[in-house]
Amino acid sequence: MLISPALNAALREARFDGDAPLDASGVRRARAAADAVPAADRRVCGADERCAGTAEALGLRSEPEPALRGWDLGRWSGQRLTEVSEAEPEAVSHWLSGPSAAPHGGESLLDLCTRVGGWLDSLHRDGAGDSRVIAVVEPAVVRAAIVHALGLPPQAFWRLDVAPLTLTELSGRSGRWNLRCGRSLSTGADAP
Repeated sequence: MLISPALNAALREARFDGDAPLDASGVRRARAAADAVPAADRRVCGADERCAGTAEALGLRSEPEPALRGWDLGRWSGQRLTEVSEAEPEAVSHWLSGPSAAPHGGESLLDLCTRVGGWLDSLHRDGAGDSRVIAVVEPAVVRAAIVHALGLPPQAFWRLDVAPLTLTELSGRSGRWNLRCGRSLSTGADAP
């Protein structure tokens, strides 16, 4: 089970996150959604502040999982997408169209999908196959997990939307995953 974290100021400004923490609004919305979080045998989170803060606000005692850290976007981290697009239009175009491209100096889309897919496949190897695992992870990590689990072409990553504070469930096992798409954990009053 994958939960996308609450919004923060960086995402509201369309910035490549750069490991920014939750703001007061994000904490409030995550706390309001805590009762909708399903039970789990194991709880983990991405190793960034936004995921850890969301997990805490949801009342989950989770351990950071390095394989589930956010997408490393190198020198673009912390910048607005519009700024990067204006300064490096060819690099952005190459990044969006080439799954192995990493003009920012960080991870390529293929690298991200491989890293996240490796963690997903390890669940059964590590004996967690019959347990319920919940992970609070960045939307890019959720999208990469879906691409890997369903054997989608990497370009499908760009066609998947993951809203804040939604639950995406993968059940089954490596090589045969089933998907239940993002269910909102927020109430109507607390939705972004």
